[in-house]
Amino acid sequence: MNSNQGTMMLKITFLDKGSLPETIFLKKTSFRRPQCRHEWIEYNYTSPDHVIARAKDTHVIITNKALLTRDTLAALPELKLIAVTATGTDNIDLVAAKELGITVKNVPGYSTQAVSEHVIAMIFALKHSLMAWYRDQLGDRWASQSQFAYFDHPVKDIAGATLGIIGAGTIGREVARLAQALGMKVIFAEHRGASSCRAGYLPFEDVLRLANVISLNCPLNESTQHLINAETLALCKPTAFIINTARGGLIDEHALAEALQQRVIAGAALDCLTQEPPTKDNPLMAAAKTLPNLLITPHISWTSASSLQLLMEKTIENIDEYAQQNGYK
Repeated sequence: MNSNQGTMMLKITFLDKGSLPETIFLKKTSFRRPQCRHEWIEYNYTSPDHVIARAKDTHVIITNKALLTRDTLAALPELKLIAVTATGTDNIDLVAAKELGITVKNVPGYSTQAVSEHVIAMIFALKHSLMAWYRDQLGDRWASQSQFAYFDHPVKDIAGATLGIIGAGTIGREVARLAQALGMKVIFAEHRGASSCRAGYLPFEDVLRLANVISLNCPLNESTQHLINAETLALCKPTAFIINTARGGLIDEHALAEALQQRVIAGAALDCLTQEPPTKDNPLMAAAKTLPNLLITPHISWTSASSLQLLMEKTIENIDEYAQQNGYK
């Protein structure tokens, strides 16, 4: 520890404050600032080209999605802590951070309830064809009927259906609990390519074949990149639905768009895409304009008021812990 740290200010740079809703920064719900003496600088958004210039003298970076590559981290000699306002850390080169002595602290579990409930909401939307029924009413479909109801779209029971969960972490387990309360049978997938299965798990391919609904709740890394692709989609039931509230890169987007258009599977609900915000030529965004069985929400499953408050509280606690351990007062 530097002997002067006790009297020095900790320089903190929030690179992408705009990644959180403005309501969390209002006085009524404002999160507290770190307890040690500090300088706080914030930016609404920071592109990869501007990270080094904005954080060149900072000790702590706060970020949700700013890209922190090896080259970027190596150019920030004063950086000691990256406080991630998220659970996922796939935007950070963790190997480089460790080699450079930079601590990375995320916030696991803050949005478990919100994300799990979003998965369940998507199950209801898909199984009951809610998007298709809603689109019909935009064109006065119901008003033109002679009977009190019409039957253009399938409505399928949730109770009795099999939910396959890929990723049995905190969120995956909570999704399972909620689904079981609805009468669903839950099965967990072993890692793809595993030579054996742990107790309580089924082989990855078997889960794809058996499930009526597949929920992706695993992290994105080299082994899970494009976990859902043309080959694995072909294993699914034609009546199966895929839900992704984890990371967009888990899915080969071109393969999924084609599978939906060719009715290889029955539908999909996504809260994340590979690039966010998506480009205009994203195949799934294009497909969503015409497919009533594709539901896309803009990566908001984690944004309940209680989740956001807990996220910022835990982020500041991570900074406080670093400051206390390193003599900043």
